[in-house]
Amino acid sequence: MIKKVVIIGLGITGLSCIKFFINKGIIPYIMDSRTNPPFIKEIPPLVKYCIGYLNKDWILNANLIVISPGISIFHPLLKNAINKGIKIIGDIELFYYFSKNPIIAITGTNGKSTVTNMIGKIINNYYSAGIGGNIGYPALELLSNFQNFYILELSSFQLETIKKFKSYISVILNISSDHMDRYPLGIEQYQKIKLNIYKNASICIYNANNSLTYPNNLQKNQRAISFGINKGKYQVYKKQKNIYLKVNNKIILNFNKTKLIGTHNYINSLAVLAISDILHIPRNISLKIISNYMLNNHTLQIVHKKNGVIWINDSKSTNINSTKAALSFLGNNKRIWLLLGGYDKNCEFHLLKKYLMNDKIHIYCFGLASKKILSLYPKAIQVQTMSDAIKNISKFLKYGDIVLLSPACSSIDQFINFKDRGEKFIELAKQNN
Repeated sequence: MIKKVVIIGLGITGLSCIKFFINKGIIPYIMDSRTNPPFIKEIPPLVKYCIGYLNKDWILNANLIVISPGISIFHPLLKNAINKGIKIIGDIELFYYFSKNPIIAITGTNGKSTVTNMIGKIINNYYSAGIGGNIGYPALELLSNFQNFYILELSSFQLETIKKFKSYISVILNISSDHMDRYPLGIEQYQKIKLNIYKNASICIYNANNSLTYPNNLQKNQRAISFGINKGKYQVYKKQKNIYLKVNNKIILNFNKTKLIGTHNYINSLAVLAISDILHIPRNISLKIISNYMLNNHTLQIVHKKNGVIWINDSKSTNINSTKAALSFLGNNKRIWLLLGGYDKNCEFHLLKKYLMNDKIHIYCFGLASKKILSLYPKAIQVQTMSDAIKNISKFLKYGDIVLLSPACSSIDQFINFKDRGEKFIELAKQNN
């Protein structure tokens, strides 16, 4: 019998956990290290809470601790609790205990939301699917409605706390350096946590071009399916000016005739088709939705065109690889005014070097990462804010130019989230005539 449940973190995930336990007849304790967490006014009157610090006594006397993704399992207080034998999980593990239908779990450094949304559209065209997790809708709230499948976008933070979690299909799209502020042991630690998604999965889908995604030590009851560029069962195949989707060496789609933008999204669609094939969804349904899929807002989103200048909002680019993908897609023939910066999570900006050495790319850097960017790219212009950068850039714009917000950083130093940053960019872009 659970006597004392402690929930750490009062964001959207923490709030969903409070509601979940109250519905089960358990009054939890809640805490948040922030002095003014976002949902403090929504705490029910019966729930005891503390804010501004983590309550050591509550933690060390709990029977169960449920942590939000923003709370690291490696926090010293939580390590003490683990050493005492106290169970610590996240909402995803809790969700698994009470879910009754198959789970499709999707992770990767980049592309998670695109793949989650795309496969969601396909499944909901044939079955029914609840979509949640890191995508912005709490997983626990999916339990209130019957669904044939649950599709969960999972971050490394959420994967830190899964133990018995079992999916029908688990996908790792790619792994590259990210969140190194959270993982001081480096990319190997980050990779190890990402690979947790394969534990207990019936089917593992991995990127044949990215060895870090390979499922290790498959069990007898598990099978693996691969995708990649010219590798794997599902392939992106380039021939002359055309780019095709091949399955088992048979061409089934010409990407040039779809609405998808960029090779990275062609690769994403391979994972999507692999999932839909496993579920026996007719190919004509899957390929139609893939062909007509439009990217989410804040991902290579053209938000303004004026006087021959194109303004592109790629605010969802919160790491190096996202910015690489954006610059690769745009090519090196246009003059690009690139906005970089924010909270860099100890990312490796030098990996952008081959993309930024182009004389046609002009870098403006802002936020906490700006000094680091400037030290690596002395030609960059350092400003305080994104607004300052755009005011400066506006003086020099010419016909044919591109203004690209693809920051390669988290937004939390100056914005609420990447959406807030993107909306601000759109507002500023539309002020330019």
